Amino acid sequence: MSLIVQKFGGSSVRDRERLLRAMTIVKRAWEQGDEVVVVLSAQGDTTDALLSRACELSDAPPPRELDALLATGETASVALGAIALHALGVPAVSLSGWQVPLRTNGAHGGANVRGADTARIRRELAAGRVVLVAGFQGMDAAGDVTTLGRGGSDTSAVALAAFLNAARCIIYTDVDGVYTTDPRVCPTARRLAAISCDQMLRLAANGAQVLHDRSVALAMRHGVTVEVRACGEKSVGTLVVPTAESEEITGVTRSRDGDLTRVTVIGRALPSHAAESAAREALETAGIAVLGVETGEQRLSLRVDSTAADAALRAVHDALLPAMEK
Repeated sequence: MSLIVQKFGGSSVRDRERLLRAMTIVKRAWEQGDEVVVVLSAQGDTTDALLSRACELSDAPPPRELDALLATGETASVALGAIALHALGVPAVSLSGWQVPLRTNGAHGGANVRGADTARIRRELAAGRVVLVAGFQGMDAAGDVTTLGRGGSDTSAVALAAFLNAARCIIYTDVDGVYTTDPRVCPTARRLAAISCDQMLRLAANGAQVLHDRSVALAMRHGVTVEVRACGEKSVGTLVVPTAESEEITGVTRSRDGDLTRVTVIGRALPSHAAESAAREALETAGIAVLGVETGEQRLSLRVDSTAADAALRAVHDALLPAMEK
């Protein structure tokens, strides 16, 4: 029997069908004898809807009250998840961040995790229950609710895995692991079996949306191995580990840069004049103008017009990762 942490994002629990599918995955782990802690995000676009309601009342909502409001999305998710598990015959209990408590500093809207009191979670696990913890939220020294910023549920999951010494931390996403680029845009993207926290952090910091960069930094600091996978039964996933052998070129990302889009290549072979020349030539062949170039440690970034972002991503990826098989 192992203690595992499972995290499901908002799109994975956005409606009744998807929530039940996610809780069926939880049930399967519980039936195998694992102690299971589940971290959930708010359903679908709940956070954006709550933010819009606040902004209808004020152009500058007080940060403390905004955190109190936004945290209700995740609190609702875990309560619904616990209800679903009970309906599936699994004993479960939902906990808000302050009930754990997950301790943070007082930076409302972007708090950092400082620690956790895991006694309540361990008592519930010992009683045979699945514990569902609201992601994205914690409690500061004053006892106020704080939120961890966008992608904060990833951070919650990694933090709990670290403080509970969990055997596994599994983060379920819309794609089956970490790819060399966005597989929804580039058909030649290849899933990576494993990637180091360092390389994952570089990808996340430059636009890859598989994992939030703060969660990866936390995993690196605490030595947590994170498994990224999809909800499907045939999902293989990717291991994000403290250290791993990396490719010369790990992957290609994109992110908005003002009115332009930055296409960024990450890998230990960079910076490289050969790589830059190959990327430029590929973009030129595709009829895409390079509007700026920037290099740094293990990084090459090329700015292009945002209307050509998808085509640029494919062109640069295929020019620099031609030997990789899907």
